[in-house]
Amino acid sequence: MSKRKAPQESPNEGITDFLTELANYERNVNRAIHKYNAYRKAASSISKYPQKLRNGDEAKKLDGVGKEIAKKIDEFLQTGTLKKLEKIRNDDTSSSINFLTRVTGIGPAAARKFFDEGVKTLEDLKNIEHKLNHHQQIGLKYFEEFEKRIPRAEMTKMETLILQELKLVDTEYIGTICGSYRRGAESSGDIDILLTHPKYTSVDEKQPKLLHAVVEHFESIGFITETLSKGDTKFMMFFLHVYFPCCSQYNFPYHCRLIPKDQYYCGVLYFTGSDIFNKNMRTHALEKGFTLNEYTIRPVGVTGMAGEPLMVDSEKDIFDYIQWKYREPKERSE
Repeated sequence: MSKRKAPQESPNEGITDFLTELANYERNVNRAIHKYNAYRKAASSISKYPQKLRNGDEAKKLDGVGKEIAKKIDEFLQTGTLKKLEKIRNDDTSSSINFLTRVTGIGPAAARKFFDEGVKTLEDLKNIEHKLNHHQQIGLKYFEEFEKRIPRAEMTKMETLILQELKLVDTEYIGTICGSYRRGAESSGDIDILLTHPKYTSVDEKQPKLLHAVVEHFESIGFITETLSKGDTKFMMFFLHVYFPCCSQYNFPYHCRLIPKDQYYCGVLYFTGSDIFNKNMRTHALEKGFTLNEYTIRPVGVTGMAGEPLMVDSEKDIFDYIQWKYREPKERSE
């Protein structure tokens, strides 16, 4: 998924901004995923609140906002800043590691390692480019472009064109662009497309030709300019959009996965997200006696063992199994 920040229209944008910054600090510097998730959940709840928050007590009524976060909201509303955040921003270690993780291909562990070796800036990275892996070299090469967001109007044009080209390869392919775009985001940092084909199910051996045929077609029309990795069921690539004159030119990540037909809709649900929504849905599924992941939904027996995968022909089937009201993708950005 993209590391670029989406524009916000919330009346509490300042609060959601500082919570997101704290979340990234906990993930990238402290490797504290629990705190990262807590800050993100609070930011998500507040971003959907239609009115400007007056104080922390008002915020505590929202899902995911506890006592400590409410205190930070009070401090921010009263002073316009946050001492903890100012300390983080002024700390060379924190600011450098957070910056390095913005380079595609550099995660928190790699960022820490680079920092310990004296690498703090883009110029530093360029000086050790020969030590970077292929993914990181691509991230460095296109850093400024990858920081940009792709407007939804452009994404919609590209979705139409990609699905049209897919049908030229084989009319039986099914493709869905997932991620924040499917949830209705006004801009995106990448395209994440899931593919399936009736000839490919979970009981079959891998079908590399089904994915490679798509990749080869997109290469032939000039979609692909940089390749990160290529496998039997997952292909990550970078795509330079210059082939179609109706759209602007962007360099950005394009991820393509081939999923067995009987696992497709569990995959679409999972890769649409958000991650917080997925976590809540998995928790609810367990409460109803099911285990749910990106591949299958299975009933859990009295012994605690998961049974055989249930038949799923749509996302709605999954909601129905766990007795949860169906939510459209645009309602899943919590």
